[in-house]
Amino acid sequence: MNDIILQIIILAPPILLALTLHEFAHGYVAYRFGDPTALNQGRLTLNPLKHLDPIGTIAFFIIHIGWAKPVPVNPGYFKNPRKDMLWVALAGPAVNMVLAVLSALAVKVVWFIAATIPYSPMAEAILLPLNEVLMASVWINLVLCIFNFLPIPPLDGSKILVGLLPPDMARSYASVERYGFAIILILAFTGILSKMIMPVIGFARNILL
Repeated sequence: MNDIILQIIILAPPILLALTLHEFAHGYVAYRFGDPTALNQGRLTLNPLKHLDPIGTIAFFIIHIGWAKPVPVNPGYFKNPRKDMLWVALAGPAVNMVLAVLSALAVKVVWFIAATIPYSPMAEAILLPLNEVLMASVWINLVLCIFNFLPIPPLDGSKILVGLLPPDMARSYASVERYGFAIILILAFTGILSKMIMPVIGFARNILL
């Protein structure tokens, strides 16, 4: 039980931050392109409670892959819907990559401090948990970034691909979205999803750390 509580304490802050900034980035970029939908629905906010999906959050602790409630976006407000939606979709994973890089830099700062200051129980009590949270932040943000880049509707990667495909192909591809969530769940619970993305995540983590 203590191990579960400790895991929640370590994972909760980076999960909340990663999911919140991911969805906020989508809403903010859409707003900048002229879509007020997220703002009007109270989703253009840094309040994590507005973005959390209960199942997606729990999934992070069980299968180490999760999601938030998608920010509503109405491409009808965009001047160039296909191009602008591409940038809106790219914003979320891009923010997670930035957070992963910043977390990795912070980890190295913690390592440097730990190696240079004299040992003390107080320093260990501060630096050890901080290191665990930052290491978790690197992993969680890489998971969100790489997972969302998969070209499976409705993930961000599919919206980026739709913006790059010719219009006829894009419409046919987007029609798969009705089955997308079921496809993702099947891939996740059969372990196929982990085999697809975990090597990439591990490789990126090794580069950052």
